[in-house]
Parts: sequence; C-alpha cells; structure tokens
Amino acid sequence: MPRLFTALEIPRNAAMSLSLLRGGLPGARWIDVENYHITLRFIGDVDWRTANEIIDGLDRIERPEFQLQLTGTGAFGSKKPHSVWAGVSNNPDMFALQAEIERICQRLGLPPDPRKFTPHVTLARLRASRVDDVVEYLSGRGNFMTAPFIVPRFVLLSSRDSVGGGPYLTEEVFPLYEGPSSFASSEEQPASNVW
Repeated sequence: MPRLFTALEIPRNAAMSLSLLRGGLPGARWIDVENYHITLRFIGDVDWRTANEIIDGLDRIERPEFQLQLTGTGAFGSKKPHSVWAGVSNNPDMFALQAEIERICQRLGLPPDPRKFTPHVTLARLRASRVDDVVEYLSGRGNFMTAPFIVPRFVLLSSRDSVGGGPYLTEEVFPLYEGPSSFASSEEQPASNVW
C-alpha cells in the first residue's frame, strides 16, 4: 500500500516562483517543481480498507475555498538542518480544514499527528549542509513572496518513494465550495488551466 497524505496543491505561477529559489546551497536535494505541495495531514502506510474509509470521510468535508500566499523562507533542524522551506500565509480556513482532516483520521483509529501543523512548502532536503551555508542561503531569500492564489480543492496524495520528495500521485481530489469568503474580483481567480 502506498504512503498517503492530504495536501494542498501549488498553482503553476507560484510553483515557478518557488523554483527560482533552487540552487546556491551545498548538500541540498531540490524538490521537483511538480512535487511542490503543502502537507495537511501525513497518514502513512494503511491497508486498503482504512484508505477507503479515509476517502469516504474526506469526501464528506464541506468547506469554502480560500486564499493563500507563499511568503518567507526557513529551515527545519536548527543545529543540524534537514530541510529548507517556503512559508505559507496564515489563513483560518486552512487551519480549520486541517483540523477537520485530523479529526477524521483519529476517528478512524489513526494515532494523532505528533507534529504541530506548520504549513510550508518543502524546497529541498539537506544532507550534511553546514549551518552557516543554510543561514547564508536563507538570508538572501527572506523577502520571498508570491501573488495570492485561490485554493479550490485539497487532494489525497501517495508516495512510493521511501526517501521523500516524490514522485507523488494524486489518488483523490476533494473540491472546496465557492463561499462568501471567496473573493470579489474575478481577476484574482486563477485560470482553470494553471493547476
């Protein structure tokens, strides 16, 4: 059974902006542009029955679409950095969606996610990168920011790669509805072909 997780996709324009952050850091293994995402809930290796129950639960979620913006950069692992990432703007609708997914997973008997939800897009995994190199890399990219974009759906992804970073396969798509918190200007709406 593949390793499963729920995620938000990154539209093409934002992914292209992220791709400009690649390079300039020794020991970095850069994530492929098509594999950029924001993990909502890591599920892990489950049997097919549990996977189907998760899909049924996720399919019942009714939440509005919302707007996000990628902003800033950082690293996980302060003394021994293991990854660098781009930050995500704080949006209550995203946190509410993540919390609902967490409740569904726990109701189905999965253990609680031990990590606090910290929305981010992983840019690279690090192997033996020096702290000084990571600090220098981040200092030149701290003002990174994308244009805001609408999040119209979340997805269930799978990975058969044990080292992380993809390739990821979209197993299921769960649309969010257009609600009052959708945005007034149709100019801000991404074209349907950017995803």
